[in-house]
Amino acid sequence: MTQLLFNFLIFPGFLFTVVFGLAACWIDRKVTARIQWRVGPPWYQPLMDIVKLSIKEITIPKTASKELFFFSPMIGLSAVTLVSMLVWLPNIDPVSKGFSGDIIVVMYLLTLPAIAVMLGASASGNPLASLGASREIKMVMAYELPFIISLTVPIIKSHGLLRLSDIINYQAANGSFAASLSGMIAFIVMIFCMQAKLGLVPFDASEAETEIMGGAFIEYSGMLLGIFKLTKAMLMVVLPLFLITLFWQGFNFLSIWKYVILLVIIVLIRNTNPRVRIDQAMRFFWGKMTLLAVLAVLLAIKGM
Repeated sequence: MTQLLFNFLIFPGFLFTVVFGLAACWIDRKVTARIQWRVGPPWYQPLMDIVKLSIKEITIPKTASKELFFFSPMIGLSAVTLVSMLVWLPNIDPVSKGFSGDIIVVMYLLTLPAIAVMLGASASGNPLASLGASREIKMVMAYELPFIISLTVPIIKSHGLLRLSDIINYQAANGSFAASLSGMIAFIVMIFCMQAKLGLVPFDASEAETEIMGGAFIEYSGMLLGIFKLTKAMLMVVLPLFLITLFWQGFNFLSIWKYVILLVIIVLIRNTNPRVRIDQAMRFFWGKMTLLAVLAVLLAIKGM
């Protein structure tokens, strides 16, 4: 029990992933600033942002459903912390860690941060927040379909393995799935779905500060807003790590370049594309991405 709590709260769960995630957020902001010919923030700025929010007053709207408004951020943070532990442990020790079906558990848990945003925005009673929640619902409906279809590719190619550590070991013996045609296509689809799950440009319609003034987060302040930001910072680590586990032979600290490549892709997509409308995002994911995901599945069945 003590070891489980340590894994959840310290390493490789909450504390470790927060530090890693805040560092990734700083790199994202620093690179973005340099692209825009700015200096960018110091390395400790993401941490200072969280500290500043933690000492500010938490305000809850009079018309809000107070309990749901308060606890929604905790749902997302708890889910991403659990995912972090479930994904890190098989990469640290591929032999003995994990359980059968953990890949399915991770898939479901990765939807909870978005659901937490929807619940919190809907509970606030603000019409702009409700609009943000509506957009978030549409985005989840859009990207989850190709995400789940692409997720079946490593399962098919590993002959039905549903345990992350087994998938890592299979790739160690037979080569990474990303090196195959079906795996490469599914990997590309998952990268776009990852960008949407992170809520980053061009798929940040639910927040869209220039349109709906923060949207889903407009009524959040203080530590509650800080928890949402921590959740997103942790997802900056967990989602790339999940993709590396499924398609790229897993992760260790000697292969940190794999994570760096995915982080660079995230930053490049964010800085080279304008925000898309919600209908454009849905057509993109239900159209091109879903077709590519289905193609990847068919090729995986054929052994390609």
